[in-house]
Amino acid sequence: MRLSVLDQSPIAEGGSGGQALRNSLELAALADDLGYHRFWMAEHHATPALASASPELMLAALGRETSRIRIGTGGVMLPHYSPFKVAESFSMLAGLFPGRVDLGLGRAPGSDQLTAYALQQDRRQRVQMEFPQQVQELLGYYDRALPDQHPFRHLAQTLPCAEAQPDIWILGSSPDSAELAGALGLPYCIADFIAGEAPLLADRYRAAFRPSPRAPAPQLIVCCWLVAADSSADAQWLAGPSRMMFAHLQQGQLIAVPPPDVAADWLARNPVPTPANRRPIVGTPAECRSALEAKAALYGADELMLVNILHGHADRMNSYRLMAG
Repeated sequence: MRLSVLDQSPIAEGGSGGQALRNSLELAALADDLGYHRFWMAEHHATPALASASPELMLAALGRETSRIRIGTGGVMLPHYSPFKVAESFSMLAGLFPGRVDLGLGRAPGSDQLTAYALQQDRRQRVQMEFPQQVQELLGYYDRALPDQHPFRHLAQTLPCAEAQPDIWILGSSPDSAELAGALGLPYCIADFIAGEAPLLADRYRAAFRPSPRAPAPQLIVCCWLVAADSSADAQWLAGPSRMMFAHLQQGQLIAVPPPDVAADWLARNPVPTPANRRPIVGTPAECRSALEAKAALYGADELMLVNILHGHADRMNSYRLMAG
């Protein structure tokens, strides 16, 4: 089973963003040594819990800390950016680390709506979402295939490292993203940890798929929540802080990652039910592997990507170490 990592650079209560980013670099080096296939960085804004606001900046550092593993973004939230700027940035990254760079594209803001507005350059009005058009413009720069009448058509000849390109993925948790990825002939990554189990997204993707030079056949990653430890009880203990964080998020409160004992006390006083369609994978390596096999079969996935938020960096490293064994 091909396994990869999605990292969000969690900031532990009492810690700092800088330490969280350095932890991500150390985790990437470990994933490289352990044989994981990819290491992707997420994009989140205006939160005390997650430090990765500009994943493309992290890729430049990740590339130097690793030698084999693919590095990428899970993802770049394209509505915040100019497609041409993204094309230039990832042209540079692909030139620095040829054959190793993935550009995962998402439409979600990675923030609340006010923060999304703050990220706009032109604030005379709130930008309407035009994600499909943005993706097609981005592809046009790399493929030198913008329509003749497109005002930026000539810019496709000016990318800094035209000899190298990233692999481009669509990320999502909705039918729209599945159908867009299929129609454009792009690989697709389903955010199971956000949407809950949604195998119909895989079906919609495959039904819409049109072969392309980038993907002659459907390619599917499923990204799922996983916490592994030496015992089931330890894994549940370590998973407590994320449960407390998500409960606060649903109430509109953003907090750093609390210690497990603080989370356990809070959860004892504030029980948080797990939605029926969201089944985080938490347990021993054997229990987690069995659940991953079931998840892969459910979606018909080619690859599984693992994500978690833990308070202790050593615990997070150990979770990935256990699953690579």
